[in-house]
Amino acid sequence: MKSVGGDDRGAPLQRELERYRQGVGERLPRVRETIEESAGRVNRSASEVTLVAVTKGHPAEAVEAVLEHGLKDLGENRVGGLEERVHQFGRNACRWHMVGRLQRRKAPRALAVADLIHSVGSVRLAERLDRVAPADRTGPVPVLLQVNASGEEAKAGFSADTFMEGLERILELTSLEVRGLMTMAPLTDDEEQLRRCFRRTRELHEAARARTNYRGTELSMGMSNDYGIAVEEGSTMVRLGTALLGERPE
Repeated sequence: MKSVGGDDRGAPLQRELERYRQGVGERLPRVRETIEESAGRVNRSASEVTLVAVTKGHPAEAVEAVLEHGLKDLGENRVGGLEERVHQFGRNACRWHMVGRLQRRKAPRALAVADLIHSVGSVRLAERLDRVAPADRTGPVPVLLQVNASGEEAKAGFSADTFMEGLERILELTSLEVRGLMTMAPLTDDEEQLRRCFRRTRELHEAARARTNYRGTELSMGMSNDYGIAVEEGSTMVRLGTALLGERPE
């Protein structure tokens, strides 16, 4: 790993690193406790849930602090942001997740830096990834299919009505491996609305496993404001920014 620390670090950057070290050190136990309690309420193990630290908008010091605390999965919302992190810390520093909306024209760049792409929300994007996947790549490209389980027009992803047809077409693409599904819940404090969104995604996942040759196991559901509920509803990956790193700098 290419650390951004070292003896030549300026005092302001060192203070920034210490601030993130302390912040992550305080928040991470609370996050893990929430995951453990939520999993326990539905007779699951917290070990079934992967914590993806989303570092969008935070400096390199935040990434360094997260890695120092032993987290092995980091996510970015933009391809450019993910490229920057990989350049700073190295391809093998952790598992790199592309969690934001991916434009088709940026598919080749995403393939070069992402270990898992969470946001494949259309057949056209999947076909683009399939076409540009390097012939010499070791194994298929791991992806999650994004489901618009809330039905919000502004959100990307397959609707409940189009999901099964889209999945079947994507399963025919030999360069992709569908590892599971991803969804984004509405920004709301209405717990039942959040549960409906996560539950609908889980039900689509279960129906697909029963009716097709889909064998995905991952459900990327839950962010800083709703990850406890998501774990209760079956999430295997939570994508946390604020809950782990605090508010993004201005």
